[in-house]
Amino acid sequence: MNASPTVIVIGGGPAGLMAADVLSQAGVKVDLYDAMPSVGRKFLMAGKGGMNISHSESWDKFLPRYGARRATLEPILSGFKPEALREWVHDLGIDTFVGSSGRVFPADMKAAPLLRAWLHRLRVNGVSFYVRHRWTGWPEDGLWLFETREGQRKIKADAVVLALGGGSWARLGSTGAWAPLLAGHGIPVEPLKPSNCGFDSGWSEHFSSRFAGQPLKSVRLSFTTTDGSVFSQRGEIMVTASGLEGGLIYAASALLRDEIAAAGFARIYLDLTPDKEATALIERLSKARGKHSMVNHLRKRLGLDGVKRGLLREIVPAADFDNLARLCAAIKALPIRLLAVRPIDEAISSAGGVTFEALDGQLMIRSMPGVFCAGEMLDWEAPTGGYLLSACLASGRAAGLGVLNWLQKTCD
Repeated sequence: MNASPTVIVIGGGPAGLMAADVLSQAGVKVDLYDAMPSVGRKFLMAGKGGMNISHSESWDKFLPRYGARRATLEPILSGFKPEALREWVHDLGIDTFVGSSGRVFPADMKAAPLLRAWLHRLRVNGVSFYVRHRWTGWPEDGLWLFETREGQRKIKADAVVLALGGGSWARLGSTGAWAPLLAGHGIPVEPLKPSNCGFDSGWSEHFSSRFAGQPLKSVRLSFTTTDGSVFSQRGEIMVTASGLEGGLIYAASALLRDEIAAAGFARIYLDLTPDKEATALIERLSKARGKHSMVNHLRKRLGLDGVKRGLLREIVPAADFDNLARLCAAIKALPIRLLAVRPIDEAISSAGGVTFEALDGQLMIRSMPGVFCAGEMLDWEAPTGGYLLSACLASGRAAGLGVLNWLQKTCD
């Protein structure tokens, strides 16, 4: 390999930083460019409530989390399994632990110490950072164009890693502005769309004003698509002013989003008492309630909290509160119509992006030798729970290794 090849990485999120890590540790000079004033902004925001870096579940359960792209991502993820990811974090001097849900966290639950240790290692290994450099394309002479405060810069490189993020959280740098630049060069790009997102349900003003921001704890969400795909999972949902969001909704969001696109709406069913059978509900509610209203009877006999009782009032016809069979059937399978997906900029992540068919096995764009893609800008999606970050880091590592192989072949 030539002693002094230069690689540029465009994008300072987890995938770009990991590509730079792999390359710099191999002795390659890396210049990393990012449009924002600092790198890792979405990484830091994602860790605000606890930095979930991966998941400890078995491999045969881990892989299916990537849905339709499982087979494509398997070789990439296999090169950097959750166990290897934890070891990588440990090598940065950060301890980790497995939470009760199986999710993996840094010992202090924070993203900032991990990012600081990571950036320190990159700088020690010679990585140069150029912030407030927004990539705007490339002219015919092969130089890469960046807009800066001082004007336009033209950069030459032996290889390039594009790690430009998806289309959510634009204020943190993931604007999706790269999509037309690549599509204009004939590179297949699937339209970006929200993933791990909320949905609108068309609540009444009364329900919205009273219960927005309150969690529906310990419920089971069931959903069957028009083509027969079935989702059934227990967890927690957050009521919003316009609809629903939260972990359980995010887990089903890809199916729900696609159903709304195909059918105009999606109907989910919530079991508000997943630990109790319908017969037990009828038995408990059949007890005399005296002067108590049915709403108070539900609280006393079934332990339904305010938001669950409010949701029943929102959905169930008033007459059904006097019919125990119908009321208990609704408690076990409360139908809720989801009418629209919330905007992509509110989503935790995005689907769509550069298709894997446009890339070779090392994530190099087939029509642009020496240019590699990694991270959320690729066409895949996964639920929250450490799966997003795991795949971003694994694809960044794969792209970095791909660059090393490319340089070996072309620069000798």
